[in-house]
Amino acid sequence: MSKLKSLDELFAGRHFDRDVIILCVRWYLRYKLSLRDLVEMRNA
Repeated sequence: MSKLKSLDELFAGRHFDRDVIILCVRWYLRYKLSLRDLVEMRNA
């Protein structure tokens, strides 16, 4: 079995902050948004 990675390891080297990524995933799952919708909302 593989070990679970810590949050720091999961988000290491990402372009956006961890909070922004988590917020976009939350919106994507909760409101059934497309990835294009998320990009537009993030850039607004």
